[in-house]
Amino acid sequence: MKKAVTLFLLASAIVMLAQEVTTITVKESSTTTGVVIVSADMSGKTVELQCNVTSPSCSALKPGKYQLVQLPKNHGMYDCQNADVYESAANPASDQRLGEYCLTVK
Repeated sequence: MKKAVTLFLLASAIVMLAQEVTTITVKESSTTTGVVIVSADMSGKTVELQCNVTSPSCSALKPGKYQLVQLPKNHGMYDCQNADVYESAANPASDQRLGEYCLTVK
């Protein structure tokens, strides 16, 4: 059992390292008709993160810096570019995510 858990954690870390981790700056969050909309800046581009309020992995983010991990195609719960968001000082390979969002570059 310990081998299986260790193998899973190692595989998760390798997958996480292969994904793109970017720092974003959240400007504001709002909720409209059951959807959380987060406006942010990512490498000089305006981006929008959206998630369904009813999802357990959805949360409105406070203004500030965060880490965004773009998930590989066909991974995640939304039919779009999915992204996980973590605290700015978090390690995405081992720390808990704040939420999963649909990422749109404006």
